[in-house]
Amino acid sequence: MARHNPSSSGQAPLSLFEGFGIELEYMIVDRDTLCVVPVADQLLQAAGGTPENEVYLEGKEGAAAWSNELVLHVVEFKTPEPVPCLEDLDALFVEQVRHANDLLRRWNARLMPAAMHPWMDPYREMRLWPHGNREIYQAFDRIFDCRGHGWANLQSVHINLPFADDTEFRRLHAAIRLVLPLLPALAASSPVMDGKLTGRLDNRLEVYRTNCHRFPEITGDVIPDTVRGRQDYEANILSPIYKALEPLDAEGILRYEWVNARGAIARFDRNAIEIRLLDIQECPRADLAIVQLICAVIKSLAEERFSTLEEQERLSTTRLHQVLIDAIKNGDAAILDYPDFSHCLGLNETPRPMGNVWRQLAEATLSPLSKAWPSLELLLREGCLARRIKKALLRSGGPSLFTVYSGLCDALAENRLFSI
Repeated sequence: MARHNPSSSGQAPLSLFEGFGIELEYMIVDRDTLCVVPVADQLLQAAGGTPENEVYLEGKEGAAAWSNELVLHVVEFKTPEPVPCLEDLDALFVEQVRHANDLLRRWNARLMPAAMHPWMDPYREMRLWPHGNREIYQAFDRIFDCRGHGWANLQSVHINLPFADDTEFRRLHAAIRLVLPLLPALAASSPVMDGKLTGRLDNRLEVYRTNCHRFPEITGDVIPDTVRGRQDYEANILSPIYKALEPLDAEGILRYEWVNARGAIARFDRNAIEIRLLDIQECPRADLAIVQLICAVIKSLAEERFSTLEEQERLSTTRLHQVLIDAIKNGDAAILDYPDFSHCLGLNETPRPMGNVWRQLAEATLSPLSKAWPSLELLLREGCLARRIKKALLRSGGPSLFTVYSGLCDALAENRLFSI
């Protein structure tokens, strides 16, 4: 999923929920100061022998790939091929985190989780990836100026879900579209930016949704409009993006599906939809528990367990965007007060906090025997990671930013949840 489209190698493309592609991004920081360290290229070279964009590793927990991102202080770990099951997949990523931390000791560095660095100055500290595919990153920087937080200071989880044909694409797209506005209520992990609490729980998504403001066609309302197939998607989402960029990208360097910056994007090159709206958590155990819940809810929606496809597609993009904005600010305490949306989720129409929405969805879609439950129980009881970080910082005589984020680095290394 993260590397190829099965149909391009002579294999039939995967059908709905037959495979999952997961990508986790982490920032590299100094062990003593926690300031960002731009050594992703050297880390990849240490792991694979050359400073390539992507390194493939075989470990006790299976195959993984490491790759670069836009900036030199971020590294991504991912499943190089679709995996058939999410249960216990956190072990694969824990192995990568520990191996990377061991290698990073030579630069006195380590990995830091959470979706934004709490005090990084992206205008001063951003370093673009200078190696393979650098013309892409240079084009982004030339057109958008990538020194801002929305480009240089954000880490996320990407979920790739497959579809086999146009019918499956339509069902999957409709289901994902409904889940997107709720994601910050479950996964917000970026309450701090520029060294202070901003009042929003998901600053990453706030800067993400505005980083392409020069070309509003690229991000739209973050929540994609309803589409009924590939032709519809290309005509109404991709073509306007390409047309808007053409005056500044005559060579077509960015004329690819991945330039679309909505919260979920179609990847027809690999027969998948990629969800990009998830803040990364404090450890793979938390990330994969959240991913399991999200995929279970999407599956139930795609199978029309709660509502029909037609009902799902009728929901207003503008109203869903308003739900997202509330969740970006208030996380799990945001109130869902959109009766038609609640109906499509299989809930009664009474307004309720989105944290409660996620608890009800978890109880309706996840097996009681799922290994995700212990992590989800803590998250649903104590709140999203951003709320836990905020509570820790606001306690009487509370710890410093350095102490809290050092603790998050320890939680990542030990694969345990951050509890207050």
